[in-house]
Amino acid sequence: MLSKTTALEKKWILYDVGNSAFTLLVSTIMPIYFNFLATSANVSETNYLAFWGYATSIATIITAILGPILGTASDFKGWKKKLFMIALLIGALGCILLGFTSSWLWFLCLFVIVKSAYSLSLVFYDSMLTDITTPERMDNVSAKGYAWGYIGSCIPFIGSLALVLFYDKLNLTMEIAMSICFVLIALWWLLLSVPLLQGYYQTYYLEKEKHFVSASFTRLKNIFGELKNNPKVLFFLIAFFFYIDGVYTIIDMATAYGTALGLNTTGLLLALLLTQIVAFPAALIFGKLSSSVENTKLIKICIFAYFLIALYGITLQQQYQFWILAIGVGIFQGAIQSLSRSYYAKIIPANRSGEYFGLYDICGKGASFMGTTLVSLISQITGMMNIGVGSLAIMFILGLFFFVKAQKI
Repeated sequence: MLSKTTALEKKWILYDVGNSAFTLLVSTIMPIYFNFLATSANVSETNYLAFWGYATSIATIITAILGPILGTASDFKGWKKKLFMIALLIGALGCILLGFTSSWLWFLCLFVIVKSAYSLSLVFYDSMLTDITTPERMDNVSAKGYAWGYIGSCIPFIGSLALVLFYDKLNLTMEIAMSICFVLIALWWLLLSVPLLQGYYQTYYLEKEKHFVSASFTRLKNIFGELKNNPKVLFFLIAFFFYIDGVYTIIDMATAYGTALGLNTTGLLLALLLTQIVAFPAALIFGKLSSSVENTKLIKICIFAYFLIALYGITLQQQYQFWILAIGVGIFQGAIQSLSRSYYAKIIPANRSGEYFGLYDICGKGASFMGTTLVSLISQITGMMNIGVGSLAIMFILGLFFFVKAQKI
């Protein structure tokens, strides 16, 4: 029987509530605003989707490079909170500036910086899991983070949604309404980060060395050699690389995909709001199931479900189909993310969590450049966006294959 959530666990969960508002902004309102800017500059719908995908890909490549380096450095005593705070401030302040950018090209450039900073903050945040709870509670606490993040992010999103849909009735321009939305999300993100910044302390760490920068690179170099002797972690990371790539691509490009298909903007936003609402109880249910059902079995179920979701995306043409897709994503999105995070935290050295979660980020958010680039290229080559989305199914097949292989070791 799991005990009640501790004060420190609650503070850690609260950051998920804060940063999830930015995630929702990126997957819903932000692509719509970029479409508005791009259309005003006579950018075609196909190129709009492709440019958005390329920008997302660049941000994830940057994260893939910096994540392991900074994650490794964060394992030294006192550095995890400092690096976390820097990434948080760059991301939140950049989010505010996005709302005052009118050029579609400059908007994309700033978006790359903000998205990279956001993703890097999660490298440090995820690695804090080993400090704020015990191994037997990780599945449940990780699930609560995603669950409350989904439902909590709806609060600023609903306010932003009202501004986007009814800006004309409020005697506002689209630009001003969007500026207010971006500021609202950034402040929400910042304010809900304060409790964690005040309460977090680094329990597991490495003693700071005199030349800790060069020591960080040495450790990062050595970890790749260690993985050869730890095939369980190695094959899990390969599996995670493929299946989470597909998950994040769907999250990042859902609204852009629906908008490019010409679906009603209001319907798209409401459908994705439903995703958040469905994801809340679903993540909690999977978190509770993990106490009686093996974590690995639940992850396999989620991977297969996403395989079916990707195939369903090929048929997407009508608004009601997007709603069905949104519900399916909501059921399994939080589960596959939270269970993967807690499973990984259990199989890595606690005092080197930053180092290992840097690799985790390469194989996670840093890997999603493959999916977004794949969708973008196939959409441009074939002129059929549905085929591009459907191609993500292969990512889940490969992910399931390597995940099963990891469990046999």
